[in-house]
Amino acid sequence: MFAKPNPGRTTAAAEGEVVLFLLGMRINHFWAVHRWLPVATAMPGMLRELSRDTESGLMGCQLLSGSPRTYYLVQYWESKEKLLAYAAAPDRLHRRARAMINRFERNSGQHVGIWHETYIVPPGSYESIYGDMPPYGLAAATGVLPIERRGATAAERLARAGREQEK
Repeated sequence: MFAKPNPGRTTAAAEGEVVLFLLGMRINHFWAVHRWLPVATAMPGMLRELSRDTESGLMGCQLLSGSPRTYYLVQYWESKEKLLAYAAAPDRLHRRARAMINRFERNSGQHVGIWHETYIVPPGSYESIYGDMPPYGLAAATGVLPIERRGATAAERLARAGREQEK
């Protein structure tokens, strides 16, 4: 929470493909707490389960708020296979949480909205820069490098990643 900033400009140490998973909820009716609170409280248990399992594939995540109504998680995964395996595993919390959320969605009277998006980002199609920041986003998930290791500009970082992909 009070991480020390890395001085100067840095970049993420990500290598290869990046799997970006976004999921969130929107509170459509604040007064219907009994409908949206169970949805909001389902995620912390899954995140604890994933953080305890170093082989799960979740590299990092951040909770963000778009407004008092909208909350979402940005997650970075090692691979789409690990993300899909977690989602489908019958012995993991996701399966029960998804069933509960599906029930709430069918019976909610539209009190809460839910969504997710998955992006498979190939090498050479992402880059990052952080100025005087503690590890954040992709860098928090994969590690931090001095910017000089990848290139001073976004164009240089993207070109370098593209060249490495061709090898």
